[in-house]
Amino acid sequence: MKVLERISSIAGNTFAAWVILFAVVSFLFPGGFTWIAPHVSILLGIIMFGMGLTLTPKDFKEVLKAPKSVFITVLAQYIIMPLLAYGLSIAFQLPPEVAVGVILVGCAPGGTASNVITYLAKGNTALSVSATTVSTLLAPVLTPALTLLLANQWMPVSFKEMFIQILQVVLLPIILGFVIRLLFSKQVEKSISVLPLVSVIGIVAVAAAVVSVNKDAVATSGLLIFGVVVLHNILGLLLGFVTARLFKLNFSDQKAVSIEVGMQNSGLASTLALTFFSATPIAAVPSVIFSIWHNISGPILATYWSKYGEKKNNT
Repeated sequence: MKVLERISSIAGNTFAAWVILFAVVSFLFPGGFTWIAPHVSILLGIIMFGMGLTLTPKDFKEVLKAPKSVFITVLAQYIIMPLLAYGLSIAFQLPPEVAVGVILVGCAPGGTASNVITYLAKGNTALSVSATTVSTLLAPVLTPALTLLLANQWMPVSFKEMFIQILQVVLLPIILGFVIRLLFSKQVEKSISVLPLVSVIGIVAVAAAVVSVNKDAVATSGLLIFGVVVLHNILGLLLGFVTARLFKLNFSDQKAVSIEVGMQNSGLASTLALTFFSATPIAAVPSVIFSIWHNISGPILATYWSKYGEKKNNT
C-alpha cells in the first residue's frame, strides 16, 4: 500500500505533465486511444465516486460555519465563468462547436484540483472544499440550465438529457462514495491516499481520448482554442479575486475564491461534450486544453501566493 501511496503522490504532483504527455502521444498515435471515447462517462463516474469517498459530515458543517463565503464563491463560479465563456466566444467569433465547448467549460462546477491548489497557496482550504462540494451538487441543475441559456444559439441543447447525465455520472457516484465513507470509514481512510492516482488516470485517459478523435481539428484550430482557454482561466482567477475583495473577505478567502472560480471540472465538460455533441467532437477540445492549462497556471499562482503573498493576509 505504501508503494501505491507514493506513486499516487507523485502522480498527483506531476498531473499536468502526464496530461501533456498523453495528449501528445494520442495526437501522434490516435488509433491507440480512440477506443476510450465511448467510456468517458464511466471514467468520470469513478472520479466522482472517489470525490465522494473524501467527503465527511465535517465538510458540510464547514458550509454552515461560513455560509456567506461559500455562497459568494459558488455564485461567482456560476456567473463569472459562464459569462466569460460566452463573451470570449462572441469576441473571437468562434466556430459553433468550439463556442459550445468553451461554454461547457464555463458552466461546469469547480474542479477538485482547486482544493489542492488553495492549500498550496495557503488559502482557506475549508472554504475551497465546501464551495467545490456545493457547486458540484448544484451542477445537475445549473450546468445544463446555463449551457442551454448561453449555447443554444450555436447548437441545440437538451436540459433534460444533460440533467440526467450529470445526475448519473456526478451526483449519484458522489452520494454513493459519501455513504460508503460513512459506513466503512476506517477501511476507506486507509485507501484515501491512493485516490489521486485514480483521478489522474481517469482525467489523463479522457484527455487522450478527446485528442485522439480530434487530431485534425486540434492541428488546425488548436492555437486559437488555446488562446481562448488561457484568457478564460486567467480572467476567471482575476475576477474571482476581485469579487472576493469587493465583498471584503480576508486574504485567505480571496485566494480560495480566486482559485475556485478559475479552476473548472474540465473532466465533466469533456464528458458532456463527447456525449451530447458527438457529431462534432472538437467541442471537447477546450475542456482538455483547460485541464492542461489550469494545472499549470494554478501551481504557478499558488507558489507566488505562498512565498510572497502572506504579508497581505487579513488585509
